[in-house]
Parts: sequence; C-alpha cells; structure tokens
Amino acid sequence: MTTPEIMRNHWWWRPGWEPGRRFYTWHLTFKGQDDVHRLAAAYRAGLAGVDGLTLIPDEWLHLTMQGINFVGEVDEQVVQQVVEAARVRLAAVPAFDVTIGPAILDPEAILLNVATDGPVRAVRDAIRAGIGDVLGEVPEKAGGFTPHVSVAYSAGDGPAAPIAAALDGLHVQPATARITSAELIVLHRDNYMYEWESFARVPLG
Repeated sequence: MTTPEIMRNHWWWRPGWEPGRRFYTWHLTFKGQDDVHRLAAAYRAGLAGVDGLTLIPDEWLHLTMQGINFVGEVDEQVVQQVVEAARVRLAAVPAFDVTIGPAILDPEAILLNVATDGPVRAVRDAIRAGIGDVLGEVPEKAGGFTPHVSVAYSAGDGPAAPIAAALDGLHVQPATARITSAELIVLHRDNYMYEWESFARVPLG
C-alpha cells in the first residue's frame, strides 16, 4: 500500500449521515480481547504526541463488516428477522483466530492489517446471505471489502509525513484475536467517534 502524502479529515458527514442518526450494522468487536487491547494501547502511546489524530479507545475498536440501513428506514421487526437468518448462516462458520497488525497509513486513518482474512470474509458472506434471505437485495457491494481494524482516524487535513514518521518508529508485535461471534450494533458518530449500542450478538458455529 502506498503511503499517502496528505491526510484528510475522516469526520466529514457522509451521505445520509447527520448528528442524531443511527445505523444498523454488523461488526466484529473486541470486548475482553486483551491482546488486541495491548496492541492498540501500544499504538496509542506511540502516537499520543502526534497532532491531527483521533485515537480510538479499546471500547470502540471494531472490524466493520456489513451495514443494513438507518434506524427509522427499516422496521425493527425486519432487523430481528435478519438476526435470526444470520444466526442460521453463522452456525455453519467455525470460530477462528485472526492476526491483527501491523499498522498501515491510509489517507483518513491508521489501519491495523488483518492477516489470513479468509475466515473474516466467510463471516461477512454468511451475514450477507442472511440479509438476502430476508430483504432479497443486500445493501453495500460484496466486492471491495478489505478487513481492517482502525486504531486512529485523521481529524484534519494536512501532511502525512509526521504520522508516517511516528509509525516508522513503532515496532509492535501483532495481536491474535479469537473470533467467536458477530455483533449487530446500532451505530452513531455524533462525538467524532464510532460509538454504539449492541442489538444482537450471534455466535459462530
């Protein structure tokens, strides 16, 4: 991946988003994943003196999987049907370990690479199949999905060189995460952070 020269502010309001809006989406989350938290803490410490970054606390670390729709634009009963359809599909996907890290600099974020990502893609495929079972059409494209965990977001526009230099000085051992479930969350970004409440946690097989 080519290192960017310029960083962009991640927190611009994307189409459909505005303060107060909430969104149903599937993520992998990392509650209780001490090794992932160790990795993120090391990057937060190493980047603490770098301007222009929003560092992500352990609570809000996530691997974005698959959206459904905004709250109010899909009936909650339909969302529950999606959960049950996904439950059936995900029962056929075994739990797995995944390696997270090292960091990669993106124009809007510092991303933790997800190695050997086939099992992550299998989870997403199962979720998409469950959505299709209920809705017929699945929102978001199947292609173009690159599994990653963001450890920081760019909070402004400016040169990337200071961030790249800070990352070059960090040598952090990648983390291993045990993935045993996928989580449907109700997401918002009102506070320049992706924050959520859990709607359902669905176990893998």
